[in-house]
Amino acid sequence: MTVMNETRIPPPLQGREIVLVGTAHVSKESIDEVVQSIREENPDMVCIELDRDRYKAITEKNSWESLDIVKVFKEGRGFLVMANLVLASFQRRMGQSTGVQPGDEMKAAIETAKELGIPFALCDREVHITLRRAWMSCGLRNKIKLLSSLLTSAFSTEKMDEEEIEALKDQSELDGVMNDLSEYLPPVKATLIDERDRYLAAKIWAAGREGIKQVAVVGAGHLKGVQACLEKIEAGQEDVDVANLDSIPPKTLLSKLSPWLIPLVIAGLVVVGFFQVGPEQSLAMLGRWLILNGSLAALGALIALGHPLSILVSFLGAPIGTLSPVISVGLFSGITQAWMRPPRVSDVQTAHEDISSIKGIYRNRILKALLVFLLSSLGGAIGNFISIPALAGLLF
Repeated sequence: MTVMNETRIPPPLQGREIVLVGTAHVSKESIDEVVQSIREENPDMVCIELDRDRYKAITEKNSWESLDIVKVFKEGRGFLVMANLVLASFQRRMGQSTGVQPGDEMKAAIETAKELGIPFALCDREVHITLRRAWMSCGLRNKIKLLSSLLTSAFSTEKMDEEEIEALKDQSELDGVMNDLSEYLPPVKATLIDERDRYLAAKIWAAGREGIKQVAVVGAGHLKGVQACLEKIEAGQEDVDVANLDSIPPKTLLSKLSPWLIPLVIAGLVVVGFFQVGPEQSLAMLGRWLILNGSLAALGALIALGHPLSILVSFLGAPIGTLSPVISVGLFSGITQAWMRPPRVSDVQTAHEDISSIKGIYRNRILKALLVFLLSSLGGAIGNFISIPALAGLLF
């Protein structure tokens, strides 16, 4: 069998030879092509499009069982974990018709390399860094579009047959997908595809040395980009140091100040009210804000069918979360939900499947805690946007 999605970059790449193998992540044929390429080429190094967390996820069956949902909330990673679950669930549904799990071709590459005694290198960027950079690259409009895309993916019932999956390795098909992504969400395409092309190329290059042959297994969507970046690195047109792509960009002055804006505006309105309309009206304004902010946060927890104590905590904790620039409104309710309804091992094991349906989300304790966290935060934010003009209206 000929490996159809293989690109050979021969010397003079500074005396090294690199064979790129492009895969569809839920393709049986890709697994066979990867194994065949490694066996036939017998390289000195195998490079894999995986980061440490995804490597752990596909090689250790109980990797998700160590998830500490309370720690997730405290570190402010609720949205990132939910987004990661949605993306993983979408890929799993794509592979249902072929019986292949996402990453099986990467796992096969690692197992083949181990069998032949060939060292391998994990060359992809940590997924949480990629997701954070993608999120931070978006303005408000693109953030809304990204969220809508994730929601659509989460509840989509569309399935792809084996022929459609294999077509994803065809350059003409991929060009169409990349063009669509570039037009719909240019910043996300730049982060998910272009940055990672450069990152993968730099790590593949760094994993080798003069006089050796490498086989690099990458998603077919990265094939052309990685090849182009490798050739630029060889020509000295691109730096192999990608430390700037391996970190979260520092916040702009506006983004640093934004968490303080709402607390300052609300406090300012109450203070102005104290001097303009008197203490009694000022206290009434403060009470109106507390009720609007707390009630809508509690409504979010209620819609998520949170535990009664989580709903109460949402109401009481929302004003604290709003006034503090370092505490999320949903932090209190999410932790309370996880405490009152501790996740079970089965919840971890089925999270990828459960997130694809509303019933599954409400049944799964991990996903419900995340939903309580997200909806109570959203409710509190809506309460603030409603209350600010309402308070201003009382004054002016």
